[in-house]
Amino acid sequence: MKTRIQELRKSQRLSQAELADAMEVTRQTIISLEKGRYNASLELAYKLAKFFGLSIEEVFIFEEE
Repeated sequence: MKTRIQELRKSQRLSQAELADAMEVTRQTIISLEKGRYNASLELAYKLAKFFGLSIEEVFIFEEE
């Protein structure tokens, strides 16, 4: 699944570590999300969307395979 996390994070001048701290996850989780190697849980997807003031659909781009 593709995400806009890196774009959104950089627009707010946040490091991966800062975003990870805000989401209460590891920096490695943020890296994996940004690279599309990990699909966020619904809880984490909601927290990220709320953090950026967007809907889940605006943060995560679902593409059927």
